[in-house]
Amino acid sequence: MKLLAVETSTDACSAALLIDGVVTERFELTPKEHTKLILPMIDSLMADADLRPQQLDALAFSCGPGSFTGVRIATGVIQGIAFGADLPVVPVSTLAAVAQNYFDQSKPTENIAFTAIDARIGEIFWGVYKKDEAGLAQLIGREAVTLASDVDFPDVKGVGVGSGWGVYALELSYRLGSRVLSYDVEHYPRASAIVRLGLRDFNKGLAVPVELAMPVYLRDKVAQTEAERKQKN
Repeated sequence: MKLLAVETSTDACSAALLIDGVVTERFELTPKEHTKLILPMIDSLMADADLRPQQLDALAFSCGPGSFTGVRIATGVIQGIAFGADLPVVPVSTLAAVAQNYFDQSKPTENIAFTAIDARIGEIFWGVYKKDEAGLAQLIGREAVTLASDVDFPDVKGVGVGSGWGVYALELSYRLGSRVLSYDVEHYPRASAIVRLGLRDFNKGLAVPVELAMPVYLRDKVAQTEAERKQKN
């Protein structure tokens, strides 16, 4: 199995290539440089593996939620490669990738992530994930864009991860109470997480044709703006 993944939805930018279970990655934490970095990252990975896009089995990308511009960059890059090489695409949640990054670095007993990404204007992108038997992030309930003081969560204990905790730690800790054991803001979505979650979802039959590989914004106002912009073009 050969799968290429990209992630550009936050301040981090990365690309990863999975070949028969082995993952290689290019990653940089460089805000607002994604358009300059992502294609060279992809080219470097493909050149080192001596692969052409047509030799891949599928593509995966971080479909959001996240920065509006960042999500569009990943979507556009993947759509371009998929159209040119006639490849299926696996959209993967940015929140799931943050949780996966945490699970990959945490102790085996730490298996719940209260995942929050700063959504600006006083809100966060929120999702609760558990680690499944394969060590992969699985959503509990649903993802949402919400005030930190209004987050929904199951009756479980876990660790807070993601940039939302850096901004709204007090509100989230008060809301979750003893359920949150600690929090760590230094977990970004990475393409190495996207490619592993993408492989799982590909094997589940969740890949889509390129025309259905679309961003997920969660915030209705942003989605409406995108729809209005398409109508004007």
